Amino acid sequence: MSPAQGLAFIQRHGVVLASAKGPVPNLADAVAGRPIRGSWWGHPKGHEIFRVLQTARSSPDVLVCRLVDGKITFVHRWLWPSLVRAHGHFPAKYLAQVREEHTSSGRHITHEIPFPQWAPTSVRAEAKAISGPAALTNLGSWVIGA
Repeated sequence: MSPAQGLAFIQRHGVVLASAKGPVPNLADAVAGRPIRGSWWGHPKGHEIFRVLQTARSSPDVLVCRLVDGKITFVHRWLWPSLVRAHGHFPAKYLAQVREEHTSSGRHITHEIPFPQWAPTSVRAEAKAISGPAALTNLGSWVIGA
């Protein structure tokens, strides 16, 4: 799977886990072509998975947060208004935008931008036009357990 195909996968599904198991599709498994047992780092397609995940993390059309069960989740831009509208159904910490910084020493530092600070004004305005039930429906059936 190319990075562009990975972004298309996220767009098609709307809400996708990076590599964890859960109630929504998993991008690492999609790249591998089947469920991965153990860590994807040791998988034969590990380099490909890394490239696709990094592209998703850096895309302006993808929100990286912990929406699904506190696990790293990718939410495509078309669902942001629904997410903003339905924010009360999720713990606030799950809605923070997660950004990783790779330091020159090789360390990884995680920065979180709290909700709703990451949400553009236009997205907040669009959210007002969506009913609460429609927002939940748009996000998917997995929300019932959220």
